[in-house]
Amino acid sequence: MPGYPVGLLKNRSVVEHGNFAVISPDGRVINVVPGIEDCKMTLLATPKMGASFIQMIGTLGPEARTSLPYGGKPHEEAFIYLLDGEAELNVTVGQESKVLGQGGYAYAPPGAGIRFENANTRPGRILLYKQRYVEHPAGLLPRTVFGNANDIPWADYDGMPNVHIKDLLPVEQRFDMNMHILSFDPGASHNIIETHVQEHGAYVYEGQGCYLLDDDWYLIQKEDFIWFGPYCKQASYGVGREPFTYIYSKDCHRDVEI
Repeated sequence: MPGYPVGLLKNRSVVEHGNFAVISPDGRVINVVPGIEDCKMTLLATPKMGASFIQMIGTLGPEARTSLPYGGKPHEEAFIYLLDGEAELNVTVGQESKVLGQGGYAYAPPGAGIRFENANTRPGRILLYKQRYVEHPAGLLPRTVFGNANDIPWADYDGMPNVHIKDLLPVEQRFDMNMHILSFDPGASHNIIETHVQEHGAYVYEGQGCYLLDDDWYLIQKEDFIWFGPYCKQASYGVGREPFTYIYSKDCHRDVEI
């Protein structure tokens, strides 16, 4: 934010390195990311906080584009999601290209990388994600995926009709990750306090919630980012007057190396 603040400096972010983090919009800064042009990018999760993945949010300029493939190294897989705005994004994964509107996404298997450009110069925001691919012991390989979250019907989460989920990637062992959208009606909650080896990165784009992270409850709202480390105790309630909704990553379908 340019200029001096009104009142005292303040920030709701909480960072417990190696365990969890809540990153509010207040203190985010713009990062220069080589290969991404005319985008205001902010790094939200990196190994420097303890995450095993990298996640960014970016605001698209009229000439937004990549000059290098994102997540294009042989061991990297990547994901892009057009969070909001009126931009149409021309996205290329390997040799395949699609034009994505709001809610559109693409997954790039290891080494393919993601290229994009703003096809209509309109504003919008993107989420970018990459992690190290973990091979399947039988040699199964993931494939390129394009889709749009608006075309996927909601399903009940763990049999609860007031908690809703969408799987953005196929639930298959060839994929070692997934992206989901989870939405809680006001007053809805998880059915257990989860404690598991998977880690998550969650970007909240609607509503308010109260989230248990380890041993404390935190008030969470739209535009917050949460990182959950492995075995961090976690559960949430939807609070407020509208659904509490976020898109989140998950590592899955793999054993743990010794």
